[in-house]
Amino acid sequence: MKTRSWREAASIPSPSPREVAATAGGARPQRIALQRVVYVVSQFPCLSETFIVREIDGLLAQGVDVRIVSLKADAGDRLPDGSEGLRDRAWHPQSTGTALAAVAQAIAHDPVAVVRGVAAIVADGWSRPGVMLKSLAALYRGLEQVPRLRQFAPQLIHAHWATYPATVAWVLGMLLDVPFGFTCHAHDIFVERQLLARKIRHAALAVTISRFNVEWLRQHVAPEAPGKFRIVHCGVDLARNAWRPDGRDPATLVAVGRLDPIKGFDVLVEAMALLRDDGIDIRCRLIGAGPLEQSLRSLAAARGVATCIDFAGAQPQSVVRQALDHATAFVLPSQVTADGNRDGIPVALMEAMASGCPVIGTRVSGIPELVEDGVNGLLVESRDPQALADAIARLLRDPGLRRQYAVQARARIEDQFDARTEALRMHAYMTGVINAA
Repeated sequence: MKTRSWREAASIPSPSPREVAATAGGARPQRIALQRVVYVVSQFPCLSETFIVREIDGLLAQGVDVRIVSLKADAGDRLPDGSEGLRDRAWHPQSTGTALAAVAQAIAHDPVAVVRGVAAIVADGWSRPGVMLKSLAALYRGLEQVPRLRQFAPQLIHAHWATYPATVAWVLGMLLDVPFGFTCHAHDIFVERQLLARKIRHAALAVTISRFNVEWLRQHVAPEAPGKFRIVHCGVDLARNAWRPDGRDPATLVAVGRLDPIKGFDVLVEAMALLRDDGIDIRCRLIGAGPLEQSLRSLAAARGVATCIDFAGAQPQSVVRQALDHATAFVLPSQVTADGNRDGIPVALMEAMASGCPVIGTRVSGIPELVEDGVNGLLVESRDPQALADAIARLLRDPGLRRQYAVQARARIEDQFDARTEALRMHAYMTGVINAA
């Protein structure tokens, strides 16, 4: 009987976690265990991508040996408590001489696979030379890890983000004849669609983080998306996010996120000014860094609320957690930008809901799959400062409503966004892939 290659098996839908678990009864009496997986990421560790750390931790807890190919050097970002050992599992760019020798060796071993990857990158990116050059540089960084990869002998190569990491994972999969997969999130499908249709077609495991993304991909990129994609949420570690709905500071908001247009923090500043005009005394701690910091500070000064907003900058998880434990409410006015960029399902919202902090979000992307308006939080339309101010005022004056939302929010996280459960789901899908070949 002819054995299917992983490329042929890639067209076979991966089983659900329940199907993978149901190995009794002779359906699959001798399943191959998932033992070795490589993750490809842009940079490891990355302060804003702790969800990747939690996923890898979950696989390690299942006995999977994981290695991480980081396309950029270690910038020194702190890992979450208990995960510091992951640094020893990461392979970063090497010295020039070592890298050149490794790349030459990889090309000599299978020039066809490398040429195929390079040709695809050039054909896709010739009209965007900056993207093309970055893709080729990322591929170089991936190829320099081939000797290590051959020694490690992964059963699957998986990338987080459908951009440069997935490009590298796809070529490495061809080079090593190993199935590849990727998880796509937000900007990597809404804005930076690099070889995306091809990656979806060739991936043995295509994952995304919301039903919204699957439908968007079906309409704009790949009609086969509903049958191809599996949904794995970026969950939160409930053990490290204790539920504390009571004893919170009065009239204190917290907002967490990169100071980027998609977060809509300018709308929050405008809402703060409206609340002040209505005689509502409130403070906001804005945690995050990014390109809009100066413009947001200027806007706050112009609207007369500069003293009401604490621009706290980027902070470690311990500081974020403390802020979530004390705030009256969490606010994230996400929006769609002119180029189509937007949030996926923000992990910061999940962490707030897990902590007992009532949340206010917007009807953008997959956020309504997390926050159900009037059940476990409030949703308003994006780019509407008055609606946001009204929602904030509503929570401030109704402690019973805040408590009700906090209870339901924790239940939603426990049911659908627990990092341990989602890691088990990923483990099941990966196991299905290596057993489909």
